[in-house]
Amino acid sequence: MNKRTHLRQQIRTLRRSLTPEQQQDAASALLRNLRCRQDFRRAKHIAMYLPNDGEIDPVPLIKLCWRLGKQVYLPVLHPVLHNRLWFVPYTPQTPMVRNIYGIKEPKLIPAKRRAAWSLQLVLLPLVAFDPLGNRMGMGGGYYDRTFSFKNQPHGLRGPDLIGLAHEIQKVEKLPVEGWDIPLSSIVTDSQSYP
Repeated sequence: MNKRTHLRQQIRTLRRSLTPEQQQDAASALLRNLRCRQDFRRAKHIAMYLPNDGEIDPVPLIKLCWRLGKQVYLPVLHPVLHNRLWFVPYTPQTPMVRNIYGIKEPKLIPAKRRAAWSLQLVLLPLVAFDPLGNRMGMGGGYYDRTFSFKNQPHGLRGPDLIGLAHEIQKVEKLPVEGWDIPLSSIVTDSQSYP
């Protein structure tokens, strides 16, 4: 087992070990830390995720977006292109299905999706991060491939990408690969990086 795989397993086990009360407290603290940020307040089209595998829960933030009249989108596995995402509007009435990983996502209606570059803010999950804002995901590269246009010299700027995590997911330093898409910042239940 290589170092990245070992670290990924270690941090996933750590976040899954949080009690339901700890998860709820972390979700409330995350909401407090994000709701006053300018990038969140300005954004009208925001992509988020539904928590899985011990990820920090953005559902209170989703509910706040609905109350504020912001449009929320959830990632849906691309039906044709491998390891890419589409973003579909999400409301309390959205019909949901489970994808190949068992994660709930909106039932795909291609005409209703929003292009990744046209979102204003993407709040995405991660497995581990370092204080410089580097992110380690689950290993599938879905977000990196979907937002690869941000690494092109004259590519689209696209949305701000903010990683969401429990503070316990922080490590000293992560190796960075050429295909890794940099995040604007990372917000946890206790602070923001960088």
